[in-house]
Amino acid sequence: MISLLGIPYDGSSSYLKGPALAPARIRRALHCSSSNLSIENGMSLDEVGLIEDLGDLELPPGPEHRREISNAITSILDEGKKSLVLGGDHSISYSILRAYAKRFDVLNVIQFDAHPDLYDELDGDKYSHACPFARLMEEFPHVSLTQIGIRTMNAHCQAQADRFGVRVFEMKDLPAPSILDLAGPVYISLDLDVLDPAFAPGISHHEPGGLSVREVLSYIHQVKNTIVGADVVELNPTRDRNDQTAMVAAKFVKELAGQMAQNGF
Repeated sequence: MISLLGIPYDGSSSYLKGPALAPARIRRALHCSSSNLSIENGMSLDEVGLIEDLGDLELPPGPEHRREISNAITSILDEGKKSLVLGGDHSISYSILRAYAKRFDVLNVIQFDAHPDLYDELDGDKYSHACPFARLMEEFPHVSLTQIGIRTMNAHCQAQADRFGVRVFEMKDLPAPSILDLAGPVYISLDLDVLDPAFAPGISHHEPGGLSVREVLSYIHQVKNTIVGADVVELNPTRDRNDQTAMVAAKFVKELAGQMAQNGF
């Protein structure tokens, strides 16, 4: 079974607040009568035994929230289930992945993102949403990280990518979806700003020249490995237009769930 969990947190956002409002908006989009719960592989999100919605995690103030997130994910894994998380800013992925990295001896993380999120620190914050994968790779060198859609690589993040052995596919060098035929279990972290802002206006950081919705879906559908978990992050409802980006996020949630179920538990 897949456990859907909202993490309404944006305390580590560097530019705009708003992603804390996202889990509720994604759920509303999922159940909007303008669409349905069907998945492109023929499944449906409302199939018995496919998914359970655990609601939103209540987080304490301060750095303790990171421990609470990790503990919540650990509890899901202890029950033999997979987590599908509704963020929240991208900083939450570090705490989620700490639980996964402790559980799996081999773990491939696929990060869809406009930004590398490999800063050692940003504005004095080592746990900023610009830093989660630097913290992850420092702590868990056995994790393999593949980034797709990057188009803001600077010298510092490139040095960090080289340091941690990250496979980076920038938009200018976009690979075929077959690149995601990896060895071992996969975790997918999907930052909505990987999309061109034309498809996703409801994000904090508009980075032109990104992927289309269909291109991201093609990558997701190409993953043949067992997908052990996923997150969809950085929806900012305060910038959305007519819930356009929330509907895109809901589409990704459905297709991720379908792929997670299809590839086995």
